[in-house]
Amino acid sequence: MQILSTFVRNDGWSRCFRAWPLIFGVMLLCGLWLGPLTELSGRVFSLHMILHLATVSIAAPLIAIGLSRIGLGLQTVRPGIKPAIAASAFDMFMISVWHAPALHEAAARHTGVFVFQQVSFLTGALLVWAISFAGRARGNAAIGAFALLATFMHMTMLGVLIALAPDLIYAPDVCIGAFGLDPLRDQKLGGVLMAVFGGFSYLVGGLVLMRRLIGDRETAST
Repeated sequence: MQILSTFVRNDGWSRCFRAWPLIFGVMLLCGLWLGPLTELSGRVFSLHMILHLATVSIAAPLIAIGLSRIGLGLQTVRPGIKPAIAASAFDMFMISVWHAPALHEAAARHTGVFVFQQVSFLTGALLVWAISFAGRARGNAAIGAFALLATFMHMTMLGVLIALAPDLIYAPDVCIGAFGLDPLRDQKLGGVLMAVFGGFSYLVGGLVLMRRLIGDRETAST
């Protein structure tokens, strides 16, 4: 709230209005992390996946775009391929390692580990989104598209692996089932959610940047 009041004092309501993605992203994040979904996600895998995907695929891009709109993003930076690869690799690593059975179960059972897990998810996603939409140059668009589409493919493949697992990966007390489903089908539903919806915003963001790249090439050739 102090940040928002600073925006209003310095630049008036116009700057505050430009920050609407940031405001909605933070509000969504508060609703996710302070609401009942956090407790339920420790027992129901599909609800854990909904919490995870809403954090990285909706809240994170809104926050990153909002920061960029008010001049607090990386839009003045010309990121190279190495930072983009590093951000994407870090995000993939966080997603993969926290879905390993031991760490997922630890996060489901212990509040401190859960908080660290969620902060890790958000940090990785914010880095990818911030670097991907940094700058307006054609090279930046290509780098951003690569980072977003690589993350999209990773989340899709991981979701498919979880959905196709023939046995229960996680302990029964952290995957008790929901929506009338038994634990294994609840686990499969979580995998399907990640495969179908997890990378959707990353795919859209990557396609937007690819369209920008193609448009810049067409402009340059005329």
